[in-house]
Amino acid sequence: MMSLQDPSESLSAILVSLRRMSLLQEGQNVHLQALTGGVSSDIYRADLPGGSICVKRALPKLKVTADWRAPTERNRHEVGWMRFVQAIAPDAVPRVLAADDEGLAFAMQYLEPHRHPVWKAELRDGKAVPQFAAALGRLLGRIHSASADRTDLASAFATDANFHAIRLEPYLVASAQRHRDLAQKLEQLVRTTATTRRVLVHGDVSPKNILCGPKGPVILDAECAWFGDPAFDLAFCLNHLLLKAIWRPAHAQAYADCLRAMRDAYLQTVDWEPAATLERRTADLLPALLLARIDGKSPVEYLRNETNRASVRAFARQRLKQVQPDEGLDPVLRAWLTWLRTHPPETEQ
Repeated sequence: MMSLQDPSESLSAILVSLRRMSLLQEGQNVHLQALTGGVSSDIYRADLPGGSICVKRALPKLKVTADWRAPTERNRHEVGWMRFVQAIAPDAVPRVLAADDEGLAFAMQYLEPHRHPVWKAELRDGKAVPQFAAALGRLLGRIHSASADRTDLASAFATDANFHAIRLEPYLVASAQRHRDLAQKLEQLVRTTATTRRVLVHGDVSPKNILCGPKGPVILDAECAWFGDPAFDLAFCLNHLLLKAIWRPAHAQAYADCLRAMRDAYLQTVDWEPAATLERRTADLLPALLLARIDGKSPVEYLRNETNRASVRAFARQRLKQVQPDEGLDPVLRAWLTWLRTHPPETEQ
């Protein structure tokens, strides 16, 4: 017997996976509730006789307007990333309970929202706390440092095709196709990122995937896990802090403070290469990712005002067209804050 909000093929598949993982026995009651927030997977809260858990199932086609497809074996690599992090920072990820490789699904600990608010919602409401951003920077650096130059992880997470399909193609390659005058620069960034293999990368360090847990940051959604360039993780998150200043301009300085705090805390952990080298790659990626979140296959959903979108696009294009690349993140941040003063964002709904 079961109670379902939306009977469908997806729900049936989740039930099959629960039974296959021995988490649901024949005759037991279950209530499945769809959870929001992701575009690449079905995610459900499953209320079982023993308590609530979270079940995630990878989809071959992402739930976006563009025709965006990705290898479903990413589910297995997400589980691997979470188990690796769980071993070195147990409170930083939900605990993996079981995996169903055949059904492309896995079950994990369900974290109550009232005790684990989403960082994106906190930032939206002006709760931009540099100490939390620094804690996230230290955590990300700890993961990267623990995985740096490990041949076993390089082999286990040789997910280049998946990372290209989910990150490089829909973000940077798609942007290059829309901005042909910047194609050479963007394609070079793709090559540099794709060929820099140093640490275990999460690939989607976004505020929507970060929970503010009672013991610090909790990272979700490691579908893009890849042994590659650590600069991508850092740039991907810092990019969101820049974009939040367009969404909620009243808090622009607080977002800038969080960016600096995360950057500083992260760079203090870098022991596998010169920190300045990594920071330069991060600074190179930032304007490209800004452009990608406007004109790539996955534009940020909270910037609907075309004037604001055009402003981000113009800033990103200006930085990408520089003859000399930025030597670090400070020049990018200073230029961004100046841009916001001279091009005040319009109110977003």
